[in-house]
Amino acid sequence: MMGRGRLEIKRIENPTQRQSTFYKRRDGLFKKARELAVLCDADLLLLLFSSSGKLYHYHSPSVSNVQELLRRYEVASQTRILKDQNGGENVEEVERMCEILEREIRFMRIDEGEEYTLPVLQVIEQNLEVAMKKVREEKDRKIQAEMETLHRMVKDRQLDGCGLCEKQSPTPLLLGEQPLFGYELDLKLGFD
Repeated sequence: MMGRGRLEIKRIENPTQRQSTFYKRRDGLFKKARELAVLCDADLLLLLFSSSGKLYHYHSPSVSNVQELLRRYEVASQTRILKDQNGGENVEEVERMCEILEREIRFMRIDEGEEYTLPVLQVIEQNLEVAMKKVREEKDRKIQAEMETLHRMVKDRQLDGCGLCEKQSPTPLLLGEQPLFGYELDLKLGFD
């Protein structure tokens, strides 16, 4: 049985691969945080900012709010994080936003063991429909952009082919004659 090879830890240059790796590793990190909180009854707060500045966070269910955990950290480490009232308000705002997002995520999941009322199921269905609409719109936009790129590439290749045929043609065309190479090129590319 073959094991995984060692991965050299360095910045991933390809942005698509870097983003994909970020999401996979973020999910793994949050899974480990949840497991640690449940298995060891640990209180933890995990804050993660993506390279674009988007905040992802997790705090163990035993902690009532983020500010409580930050205060405990300040006492234990003798480090001030919340230096003034505005800092406390910012933490409260982030905490409020995180709780709203967590609630929305819970609404997007269906737990088999739980009984849902019809109104709750309708809200979940509406949320999923909105999300699907956004996904479809983005997918359509990307497909359209890809098709435009491919059409431009085909047109460029046709023009390149026309130029090559003209260079190789030993006799110039007489006035009014149509070149045959354009039709032959279209057949090679699979067009009518």
